[in-house]
Amino acid sequence: MALVVGRRNTEGRMAGVLGDEIDVLAKARRAMPGDYVPNDDEPYMSEQQLDYFRRLLLEWKKSILSASAGTLSALQDGPLREPDLNDRASSETDWGIELRTRDRQRKLIAKIDSAMRRIDEGEYGFCEVTGEPIGLGRLIARPIATMTVEAQQAHERREKISRDM
Repeated sequence: MALVVGRRNTEGRMAGVLGDEIDVLAKARRAMPGDYVPNDDEPYMSEQQLDYFRRLLLEWKKSILSASAGTLSALQDGPLREPDLNDRASSETDWGIELRTRDRQRKLIAKIDSAMRRIDEGEYGFCEVTGEPIGLGRLIARPIATMTVEAQQAHERREKISRDM
């Protein structure tokens, strides 16, 4: 099976190795068995909630690794040799984007592993700055979150100020 990289669809958006941009977290959610979703009516970070987040993080990681395996397989098939210089430049640009995406996902796997460690140590779901609960809504949207929204905003303001100095 040949892997097509660099072809653009009619709207001009890149149709890369994985097609249009795949939301791997949404894919992980769809792959999870059952229809349980944590809610505020149960004790915060109950065993059921922790199990949900553990399974979600594992599915997310599995999805990322699966996509990475596809990229690795395509790279091992050999370089693309486009006869037209413009096509070759486009293909190389697309590969560069794909490899940067995989690098971001490699870093994301480290954050997923860190979240799994926090679950095992009983620290998951609590802000690393304030110690307050992060909140189910934020964790469902971003399971690797380590800070409350307020703490994250304050952190980003401090970063911006130090960058501007």
